[in-house]
Amino acid sequence: MHVVIAGGSGFLGTLLTARLTDRGDDVTILTRRASSGEGRAREVAWRADGAAEPALVSAIAKADAVVNLAGAGIADQRWTAARKRLLRDSRILPTRSLVTAVAAAPARPRAFVQGSAVGYYGATLDDRVMDESSPPGDDFLGRLCVDWEREAAPAASLNCRLVFQRTAPVLASDAGALAVMKRPFLFFVGGPVASGRQYFPWIHWADWTSLAVWAIDTGSVAGPINATAPDPVTNAQFSKALGRALGRPSWLPVPGFALSILFGEFAQEGLIKGQRVVPARATHLGFTFRFPALDAALSEIFAR
Repeated sequence: MHVVIAGGSGFLGTLLTARLTDRGDDVTILTRRASSGEGRAREVAWRADGAAEPALVSAIAKADAVVNLAGAGIADQRWTAARKRLLRDSRILPTRSLVTAVAAAPARPRAFVQGSAVGYYGATLDDRVMDESSPPGDDFLGRLCVDWEREAAPAASLNCRLVFQRTAPVLASDAGALAVMKRPFLFFVGGPVASGRQYFPWIHWADWTSLAVWAIDTGSVAGPINATAPDPVTNAQFSKALGRALGRPSWLPVPGFALSILFGEFAQEGLIKGQRVVPARATHLGFTFRFPALDAALSEIFAR
């Protein structure tokens, strides 16, 4: 199988590329700057500006599946007006380019796996369970995910099986959210964020890659799937589990007002509030999680 990955040089793209090439698939990574060195995958430079240049159309025409993971990091910087524009443009424009290229390609991929996020459902402080049938939120991340998915929607009318993979924070020891979250614990100052009552959806990196490959391979999978473990926990529960995994206490709460000062609007949507999201469709369609429980997931991650 030949898979084209937009955003393939990022955290999740690197994981997926390794998984696909390990099983013998050919992978083409779409990147702003193609390197000349040897790697696991071929690289093709693209502008990701909403248009479909010939090199992109050519890459798409050779693909059995396209996976779109392009987008600037949500939690990398404080949300200024300029940063929010970048978060939006870095998702909407590449998606537009990909769909335009699919439409122009003489041979079209069978599957189009579109990146999205559990932020689709909006941030809340309550404990209601959210699955793929739940409505979108009306905060910045909710609206961004709606627009992001809407940009990919025309692919479904181009004979592509379209999947929206709504991803929770992906846990790995040296990248992603966990790499940041573990730091205060290593210095014995870790603890819950704000009230600790907000829910924290999560997924082990190996389950995320398995779910992405399953979405690529499985013809019955279409529409939204939540890429999150079946057992979401509160922030306080997550903090205690992280402390146990690291052999550190979890005793020093981080006050909400301090987070708001440091992170601005992102503090409310990404830290102080959360989502109790479950993977109802993946479970119903037969996907099996290797790490459904948090303690086992963290133990495996930090034992590596």
